[in-house]
Amino acid sequence: MPELPEVEGVVRELSPVSIGRTISEVQVSDVIRRSKGLGKEAIVKGKTLEEFIDELATMKIVDITRRSKYIYFHLEKEGQPYLLVSHLGMSGAWFVVDELEDVVEQKFRKHIHVVLKMEDGGLLIYSDIRRFGELRLLQREEDYLPLLRMAPEPFDTDAEEHFIDMAALPKYGRKPIKEVIMDGHVISGCGNIYATEALFRRKIHPGRATERVSEKRKRELFREIVDVLQESIVAGGSSISDYRNINGEAGTMQTRLKMYGKKLCGKCGTDTKSMKIAGRTSVYCPQCQR
Repeated sequence: MPELPEVEGVVRELSPVSIGRTISEVQVSDVIRRSKGLGKEAIVKGKTLEEFIDELATMKIVDITRRSKYIYFHLEKEGQPYLLVSHLGMSGAWFVVDELEDVVEQKFRKHIHVVLKMEDGGLLIYSDIRRFGELRLLQREEDYLPLLRMAPEPFDTDAEEHFIDMAALPKYGRKPIKEVIMDGHVISGCGNIYATEALFRRKIHPGRATERVSEKRKRELFREIVDVLQESIVAGGSSISDYRNINGEAGTMQTRLKMYGKKLCGKCGTDTKSMKIAGRTSVYCPQCQR
């Protein structure tokens, strides 16, 4: 699943080639139409397809930003602001191309679900292999309350104290520390990959109860998470499976990972072990992480 660095990379690539352009037409795949016909909320959430298509047409893209793992397309139509919120799910990807055939990889070209035709020519395409992503057209952020409940951005000055305060709540005390740092209400944008890396660098066992991690170690862990996220942004994110930027290019952070997906510990050579935490496979070194 794309995490904060991957989403940041998409935003940085999308912005210069999308801002200022106007959407002339919206197309959705037959797969989404069939799903909607069966009453399922597939990718296009919160509106009927007719509403989504009609309202989005003729909107101008005035800005593109990131909030946690979400992409915010700030739009304008007839002087009114709108917000298209995109979550990439497990395998979502945006592409800016002239023609559908310009999406190079077949697995993405085969699963194109939303096409935004631009007034000045060209296409802004959303592809999603597993269809766990979402597109939600709002008038403002407040129209979808889960967006307001996200933790501060990890780079914000108040994010560390927010983490410390949240982690001290009784409901988090007995939960594994890894589950807590992957909770978007506690830290924004930290998923399985970067939680695994930060815990390894700080030598903390992912299954250790949060209440058994001292405040000092929690602060060290938080700062490590920030460092790992920033390092990954510079590296263009991690392309573990299906993450690509808008040009179809992979990131390079996966070559720098020390624990995620590893069979042997890079520090001591011990066989790694894994356990399920919050439904995700957590890899760790039984020797280095306590």
